[in-house]
Amino acid sequence: MSVLIKKAKIVDAGKATEGDVYIEGNRIVDVGDVKNGKHDVVIDGKGKAVIPGLINTHTHAAMVLFRGYADDMPLMEWLQEKIWPLEKKLKPDHIYCGTKLACLEMIKSGTTAFNDMYFEVESIARAVEEMGMRACISSAFFDFFDEQRLEENLKRVEEDLKKLKNFKNVIPAVGPHAPYTVSLKGLKASAELARNYDALIHFHLAETKEEIEEFRKKNGRSIVKALDEIGFLNRRLIAAHCVWLSESEIELMAERKVSISHCPVSNMKLCVGSTLDYSAMKKSKLNVTLGTDGAASNNNLNMFEEMKFAALLQKYHYNDPTLLNAKEAFEIATVNGAKALGVKAGLVEPGYLADLVILDLKKPCLTPGHNLIADIVYSTNGTCDTVIIDGKVVMENGIVEGEEEIMEDAQKAALDLIS
Repeated sequence: MSVLIKKAKIVDAGKATEGDVYIEGNRIVDVGDVKNGKHDVVIDGKGKAVIPGLINTHTHAAMVLFRGYADDMPLMEWLQEKIWPLEKKLKPDHIYCGTKLACLEMIKSGTTAFNDMYFEVESIARAVEEMGMRACISSAFFDFFDEQRLEENLKRVEEDLKKLKNFKNVIPAVGPHAPYTVSLKGLKASAELARNYDALIHFHLAETKEEIEEFRKKNGRSIVKALDEIGFLNRRLIAAHCVWLSESEIELMAERKVSISHCPVSNMKLCVGSTLDYSAMKKSKLNVTLGTDGAASNNNLNMFEEMKFAALLQKYHYNDPTLLNAKEAFEIATVNGAKALGVKAGLVEPGYLADLVILDLKKPCLTPGHNLIADIVYSTNGTCDTVIIDGKVVMENGIVEGEEEIMEDAQKAALDLIS
């Protein structure tokens, strides 16, 4: 199948030019002045912009079912009293319906790939495949420092890694939850599993000050140092949050080629007490990406909104309006995310995956259009015109096939959970 997008504004690597985009199969073949020929699909790009699909590097997709269920609470109280008890009631079909709703929401707001940590990976992968998305799926586990639970979970995770290999456009990962729910032995075993199965690792790190202090008190050293000692810090790791890291820890993580996922909206809503040190991360060349976290703590999966908040939070927190400019915010939501997931995406260039989003520039929020990159980061509300993933049109003129049924099924699943 071939797709030609004609005469659009093309946004790539922080610059905007005008031209055509030609897609063949699942790859971008040509960008610029594409000569007319026979194409399966031709899209008129006049008055529109083509951007790389946004990449959400930290979420728990099926938690859209908990949207609005537990708001305005401290993190640990939120987890222990509301989220974990409800999660015990989850069944595979709940997770399938919730993930389809999350995929629908992400597609409609320009996300083409995401990094998910949750349970029942086959249900997640089936939903992802049916929606035509790209996803890194990690099998979440907790051992709560119990040896027997650890062994049981490792066996399950290994089986899950094998199952995920059967799905197209799914990147397998291991998902040890956090340092306060998984032992160092469990984390070391996670890193070994990831290496053996050529998988990624998805992990919560340095989200709260209490987490950092409790770990040091219990283990006599910092979390980051302990993780490095067991070989957990490596290029496979995507560490979410990371708002309580020292400069030396940031430098060490950069040396180990770790990627981190910044989740500004969730961090602000749950009041984790700080924000990441983007300047130190930029200086050390640590790969910073962007995530929404789950819709239970955000409460949406809109990566356009996340870009804006990421930029504004840095400026506000450090009292410097030059920090994390629009170009950088756009890069952490696109090409940096692709690097973390190990996929050739995030740029509108020949040879890259055809994961693209088309925006209608004839919108009040994008007028008069002095600076398209700034408009994308600071002005747009995330409403997209067309979305192409893996070379296939999955949304056209703002409509995804079957979206009403997806929402109805998710509504029923959510009501079933709380009944």
